[in-house]
Amino acid sequence: MDELASRISEWIRKRVREAGAKGVVLGMSGGLDSSVTAVLCKKAFPDTTLGLIMPCFSSKEDVVHAKMVANKFGIATKEIDISDIFKFLLNILEEREYDKEAKEGIDIAVANLKPRIRMICLYYFANKLNYLVVGTGNKSELSIGYFTKYGDGAADILPLGDLLKTEERKLAEVLDIPRAIIEKVPSAGLWAGQTDESEIGMSYDELDKILLAMESGDFRGCDPELEKRVKKMMEASRHKRERIAVFNHRRDRCEH
Repeated sequence: MDELASRISEWIRKRVREAGAKGVVLGMSGGLDSSVTAVLCKKAFPDTTLGLIMPCFSSKEDVVHAKMVANKFGIATKEIDISDIFKFLLNILEEREYDKEAKEGIDIAVANLKPRIRMICLYYFANKLNYLVVGTGNKSELSIGYFTKYGDGAADILPLGDLLKTEERKLAEVLDIPRAIIEKVPSAGLWAGQTDESEIGMSYDELDKILLAMESGDFRGCDPELEKRVKKMMEASRHKRERIAVFNHRRDRCEH
């Protein structure tokens, strides 16, 4: 895993230099994905890595954890509370005030405003500083579309994009990510009490087992119902992973 960390950091450095950029910017949520990514970025660009901490009615613990990683590894950060921006947009779009204590059903369109506002902030600083935006998604999440399109899914490079969550945890150990972050329950923080695994409908261990089985063709020991669920999520989220479809007037023909 030490070698893997070095290879990923070197890859980050190479991709940024090829783009003619000077450094990297990423969102630091206090979770495992962003913490691992931030440390790898810091190794690649010791002086030009910027972490944005962007709470939006977020858990105080998440902000504490993000700062914990930044302080431990000497990562420059800027904290931007986007709560007021979120409330302002919601008021314009739905003509209502945001009530964080409301017990109403979860509105995904509203929840996804948060990562999309964060994307705007990330690209503002990337544009301002001539940096690349580094995404923090891993292979497990990307495979089933567990990310917000043009939100946390918007990035210039994805260093963890070929690592399963279970592999990422091992890398976190090698990088000496704080134990509190490695062991905390994964959550996108889109609403109070939200967790990744409850939303996905299985644990990351179960998900990764199925994803590996799909690569090898050996599904022994996999739950058939979970296997169906994973395949359904992959198919439903295909549009998130593919390039934008462009009509080709020389090739595309409509059949009547």
